[in-house]
Amino acid sequence: MKSGSKTVVVVALLANLTIAIIKIIVAAISLSTAMLAEAVHSVADTGNQALLLLGLKRSRRPPDDRHPFGYGQEQYFWSFVVANMLFFIGAVVSVYEGIHKVLDPGPIESTGLIYAILGVSFVAESVGFSVAFREFRRTRPEGAGLLDAVHRSKDSNVIVVLFEDSAALCGLSVAFFGVLAAEMTGWWVLDGVASILIGVLLASVAMVLAWETKELLIGEAAGREQRQAIRKAVTSFPEVAALGRVLTMHMAPDQILVAMDVEFADGLESDAIEAVIARMEARIREKVPEADRIFIEARDVTEDG
Repeated sequence: MKSGSKTVVVVALLANLTIAIIKIIVAAISLSTAMLAEAVHSVADTGNQALLLLGLKRSRRPPDDRHPFGYGQEQYFWSFVVANMLFFIGAVVSVYEGIHKVLDPGPIESTGLIYAILGVSFVAESVGFSVAFREFRRTRPEGAGLLDAVHRSKDSNVIVVLFEDSAALCGLSVAFFGVLAAEMTGWWVLDGVASILIGVLLASVAMVLAWETKELLIGEAAGREQRQAIRKAVTSFPEVAALGRVLTMHMAPDQILVAMDVEFADGLESDAIEAVIARMEARIREKVPEADRIFIEARDVTEDG
């Protein structure tokens, strides 16, 4: 999963860096606010992908005394930072520039160049989107709808890039029709309106990403299928009399912490219980490979009631 996630981010980074440089040049030549909003958007996306790579690298550090469960959640932290940057850099700047253009409209120069760059950008963003969507579809739970799959995904990098590229494609379309409408009607204020719409779009995407990554950052449970697989693996042992609480938390996209209370059959000696627990852990990891840390406590589960 990590390899696929890194590929998605690297492709998006290279595409956005190239597009950002071109858009900045064209925005300066054309004086189009919508084009400037798109340039700011691409610059923000480039910085965002760099932060995602930083988070991915830092999340791979091994556990130590200060962080005995490792640094996997760093990936979620930097994804949350990216969501905030998308809002404050991409959305706010786009809305500000759009309002300025609405209040003080002016003609757009070199519209043919704008259309050409928007077309090239659309193709480049489509490539990045297809890579992200392919990785997202590979890890998508069977039978899950699109929105449900996004909510259930634990790979924040793929989700961030997928949403960013979707917003980029929509933003390019808005910029194109904004510039086209302004050129055809002579109402240059429409260029500013397009910039505002791009800002609103980015703000909406940023809020969705912030919410999804926040849920992971504060400790989201494993998926329903994984929790059921863990319960089934444990209760399949004849030595288990009852299964109490099963607590799970994602420490990283492919790392799940599992803690549970198990009541063992009467008459089992401590050595036998230890042997059963070792076999349980092996079976849980067989059914749920992401189960990285497993803690099984032998106790009377009726005490919980």
